[in-house]
Amino acid sequence: SVSAGFDLPGRFLFAILTLMTLIANLVFLEEAVYIYKKIPSSKRSIIIWINAAAPVIATTSCIGMWIPRSTMFTDFTAAVFFAVVIHKFLLMMIKECGGQKMLLRRFENGRFKISTGPCCCCCLCLPGVRITRRTLFLLKLGTFQFAFLRPVLMFLSIVLWTNGNYTLYNLSLKGAAIWINCFVGVLTIIALWPVGIMFQQVRTLLICKNIIPKFALYQFILILNHLQTAIINILAKQRIIPCAPPLSSSARGSHMTQQLLIMEMFLITLISRVVYRRRYDDLEPPECTSEEAEDNKQTP
Repeated sequence: SVSAGFDLPGRFLFAILTLMTLIANLVFLEEAVYIYKKIPSSKRSIIIWINAAAPVIATTSCIGMWIPRSTMFTDFTAAVFFAVVIHKFLLMMIKECGGQKMLLRRFENGRFKISTGPCCCCCLCLPGVRITRRTLFLLKLGTFQFAFLRPVLMFLSIVLWTNGNYTLYNLSLKGAAIWINCFVGVLTIIALWPVGIMFQQVRTLLICKNIIPKFALYQFILILNHLQTAIINILAKQRIIPCAPPLSSSARGSHMTQQLLIMEMFLITLISRVVYRRRYDDLEPPECTSEEAEDNKQTP
């Protein structure tokens, strides 16, 4: 066991973090049962997928904490799962508006504001884009490409790793890791842009459905799972995080990332249960409720 090299407080920390992971998964399972019973079938799977993001990341981090050699596989698994969640979050916003037809009907004379992050937040002079079936398709394609290409790149990385050509912490220009990571970074930015565009368009309409806290939770998971992990890995690579036998600098940075993620995802799981469990029927205007009911009847 990896905890064999630690003292009693270290083992106690491992036990507490493992218990947090278990509780997060139990909370998610209870929430999934509730969603399955109470939420319409057209939204059910999408909301369950989004709610599963924090428990899945906590679980992969816990496995990586106990089995350090599996870190590359657990990190890739969490990244691939969240790539799908990004696409699902965009679809959820469309579904919460009553579906694609209802969204087009609501905003038939509107325009998407594309001067938003992470691509064009500084380009305020960009003109709006008309809201049509084609633009909706392009937005969905922007998130779907990441959900599709991230697993492909994961498979390529594992193949190169087994051949000795891919090292996770090797950031030299001759290594494959830096090129794959840069490509993944570009695909991530392209995928996040459509979500930001859609959120700017529907946040006022969906304020009765807690879309702002839902989007905030999604952003927190994104920042903690990607940006926080990248910063700690860079600090460990530069040996700013010192080694602490039996752990090297890289291994200690990886352990710090996993332990932080377990605690953060545990809290996000509990908050998500509150945000997604609320009943919105009494908060919605009658027009919104009747239109959504009509759209659900038309759904085969």
